[in-house]
Amino acid sequence: MAARPELAGRRSPFVDLPGHGTSDRPQDFEYTLDGHPDEVAVALDATGAADAELIAHSTGGALAIVLAHRRPDLVSRLVLTESGLDAFPPTTADNSAITAHGEDEFVEKQYARVLDAVGPLWAATMWPADPRALHRSAVGLRRRSSPVMRTLLEEVPVDRVFLQGEHSGELAGRWRPEAAGVRVLTVPGAGHDVMFDNPDAFAAAVAGAD
Repeated sequence: MAARPELAGRRSPFVDLPGHGTSDRPQDFEYTLDGHPDEVAVALDATGAADAELIAHSTGGALAIVLAHRRPDLVSRLVLTESGLDAFPPTTADNSAITAHGEDEFVEKQYARVLDAVGPLWAATMWPADPRALHRSAVGLRRRSSPVMRTLLEEVPVDRVFLQGEHSGELAGRWRPEAAGVRVLTVPGAGHDVMFDNPDAFAAAVAGAD
């Protein structure tokens, strides 16, 4: 996406959350909506970023909302894709398969089974994550932020765009964020993974050409 012509010329740092991708995997980190946003803020501070556009998907969107609320000096715009706004994530996000088990049970017995069950696309995004971090992150999302992410999104004073895949159905309570100035866009032909299903629409939204 960052290499597409409509997004050329932008500085685009990519962030692996703690416990995910190539980031460190401390076993004593809480991996929640309290811990993750602070670590992203540290990363942004380290890059010298200010007034950043945060482009975030699913659980990452919930973290971005909390970060924008805590550190408005770092954020000028939010582009959120199928992000969790309430205590429970979208059913398309498959977090329910993770939180249905206790932490130790998931790590020791269920992680491989869940990878098989979610299919190759989801498995490709999940296998680089530490199983314990994955479980704690999913549990943290279900516990929500306080105030809940939906309320924070309505209050943060930045440009906000929310992308909802057509196949995922209507965003619940869509009128509330729209009344607060959030542009809610339904992306045709897309499900939860909008950037894969309709990359043209996703790139246009990020570029501000939607």
